[in-house]
Amino acid sequence: MSRYMLRLLSYSLILGILPAVLIGFVSYSIASGDIENKVKEANMQWLAQTQMRVEQMLKSIEKSATQFANSSLVKASMNISLTSSDFESVRELSKELYNLQSSDAIITQAYLVNLERSWALNLNVMKPLEQFANRQEFIDYAKEPRSILWYTGLSPSSGDDFSEPVDSVTLVHKIPILPQTDKPQGLLVIRIVASEIAGALSSPASSNHSYIFDRSGEDILGKDSSKESETETNEEITRAVTDRLNAYPEQRQGLIHMKLKGEEVAVLYRSSNYNSWTYVSVVSIGELKKETRKIAEVTVLVCATILLLVLAGVLYGSRRMYRPIGNLLEVARGLGSSGTEASAAPKKDELEFIKISMQSLASSKDRVEQQMLGQATHLKEFFVLKLFTGQLTESDYLYRSVTYGFPTGWKRLGVLALQIDNLQETRYGEEDRELLLYAISNITQEVLPASTRFTPITINKSQVTLIATEQEDPDQVRRILYEAAECIKRNAEQVLQLKVSIGISNPFDHLMGTVKAYGESLSALKARISLGPEIIVHYRDIENHLSAEHYEYSHLKVLEERLVYALREMQPNSASEIFQQYFDALLYKDGYLYEHQTLLLQLVSRILQIVQDQGISLKKVLEDEGTVEGLLQLQTREEIIHWFESKLFTPLIQVLSEKSETQYIKIADKLVKMIQEHYDQEITLEYCSQLLNYHPVYLSRIFKREIGIPFSDYLSDYRMKMAKVMLETTDLKISEIGEKLQYKNISSFIRSYKKMYQITPGQHREKIMKGSTE
Repeated sequence: MSRYMLRLLSYSLILGILPAVLIGFVSYSIASGDIENKVKEANMQWLAQTQMRVEQMLKSIEKSATQFANSSLVKASMNISLTSSDFESVRELSKELYNLQSSDAIITQAYLVNLERSWALNLNVMKPLEQFANRQEFIDYAKEPRSILWYTGLSPSSGDDFSEPVDSVTLVHKIPILPQTDKPQGLLVIRIVASEIAGALSSPASSNHSYIFDRSGEDILGKDSSKESETETNEEITRAVTDRLNAYPEQRQGLIHMKLKGEEVAVLYRSSNYNSWTYVSVVSIGELKKETRKIAEVTVLVCATILLLVLAGVLYGSRRMYRPIGNLLEVARGLGSSGTEASAAPKKDELEFIKISMQSLASSKDRVEQQMLGQATHLKEFFVLKLFTGQLTESDYLYRSVTYGFPTGWKRLGVLALQIDNLQETRYGEEDRELLLYAISNITQEVLPASTRFTPITINKSQVTLIATEQEDPDQVRRILYEAAECIKRNAEQVLQLKVSIGISNPFDHLMGTVKAYGESLSALKARISLGPEIIVHYRDIENHLSAEHYEYSHLKVLEERLVYALREMQPNSASEIFQQYFDALLYKDGYLYEHQTLLLQLVSRILQIVQDQGISLKKVLEDEGTVEGLLQLQTREEIIHWFESKLFTPLIQVLSEKSETQYIKIADKLVKMIQEHYDQEITLEYCSQLLNYHPVYLSRIFKREIGIPFSDYLSDYRMKMAKVMLETTDLKISEIGEKLQYKNISSFIRSYKKMYQITPGQHREKIMKGSTE
């Protein structure tokens, strides 16, 4: 049997068997996967519902606590020293505490603590704070930076501070609510027994295990077994979920496969943004696989039947398919093949032998064509390179110009030298410069007709083009050269998004003047130091340029002020860029080469003045006394730039940044205090800036950074909160409340109130009145 016949038979078997196996495997995988996914989706939905029920319960308690803490009764009690003899005040506060028990969950204990006046009231008793056994617990709560927080763990089971501890969930509400404060006037502490919300863990499957972990990893609501017997399991689950959340903090829910006590399980979790609790459901993979065994048995039976049918069809079909191939091979051997190829045919597959012969012929043809094209392009570039380096004579040009298709019949020539201005602010790196210049050469070949230019080349970080024109008038020639340069510059910026500059030489009429013209175009590019980047400049425009020493020194002073400003604003990248411009300008004139050290020392002194103006010791910036002396020993440009960036700019910006961080917090606290004291007045960011002697934009940026929301949003939110207090505690009309809160239009006030509370002020007051009558 021939080798092709064997391969044909093998391929046919593979093509027949492989789909059957794949279909069986895929169908089984899909069916079993669907079952697993449905179970996992059901558990994930259950987790979401559990989270929603629990958080709804907690938020209801938190809302009631907030309303109680913001009531006028509580606010007034924070400013007085109550004792058990103040019967009326204590009774009113106790009544309000008891009213909190109408929430969804049963409140086992509630405390109203006045830290400044040192008294506390719970559901059972009113007494001085130091007589409560959990006094230290309240003090620790006050030290937390957040205003509203939840705790889980052991606590007394009743109003008696010495009762048997039980698992509980505790809400701590600071009075008043201030962002980032650890010294509140008082606290509202509410406790509910954890078992009251354990009913939320009714798992969709009896074989599944469910947990709720707090931020410390404790199972606070588990009901499967005692915590002592499940400690190791809880630790493994908590560790796996915590590692996943740390690795992917943006994914607040997910699935983890792991082994618990030798059993493979799927751990589904949801992490809450509300109180950092993690809701977990553990599903047994073994239980899921039992459902898929019947599917596997049916799939194997069907696949076996298909394989038998495929085998019979392959044997019959392969014989019929090989007959024309054998005939074709006999014909191919009879066609003028060489002896070597004919003898090699039996050792190879029949079609492989024919294919190799055809490919060899086609590849040889393509290789020859590519070599010819590549060599022609390289020869053109090499020819122009010799022209720019002065290695070409007139006779050589006349001999080669016709062969390479260079312009003929020209009367004047001109050189365009293009350089990239800056790569630091682009998506490219310094290592891409040569490649970008090569790309610009290709763009030049596309946008300029071949009859008007020689082949563009790259020399010494420049892209150079030799332009030919039939014009003789110097002004016309310069216009043509400028238009060609503008076309190249425009297309380079559009295609590559690069900032480039082009220098144009004086027109000339002999090829031997190319070297001189090339030098003129590079000299023209040096005008970028004074004229700036992205320019097209003729050499004639700078040829008779007078001395500009006074201008250069004035330019240095401007750059010096820009550098000082960048350092004051803590902008390291901008400071480095400006210093490089300063250093370029410093070394541009020959006269500065002998005085650059003096000017650099003056610049160092000017920069260190920033530190002195801030009242900071110079020792925090300069490492030792010999740091500045080391500047005088540097010899190269790179060393000097590195010294300024590493020894001066970096430590200076670090010191200024540390000082500004402390200043930001103080300014933000002052703005918050001003809002809370003057919310019923015409208060604006501009008004605050006049009082604090800072620019409004600066204050706005600090407030947003430290508080988390814009100044106007915080002011509007605080006014809405005070409007709610006025609606609940005063008889003022809605229009009077809006006017008191500086709303000129009552409609605007109503819209703002409804946007925040999803209810209008009138509806809110009506709701309060109905509640009081009932």
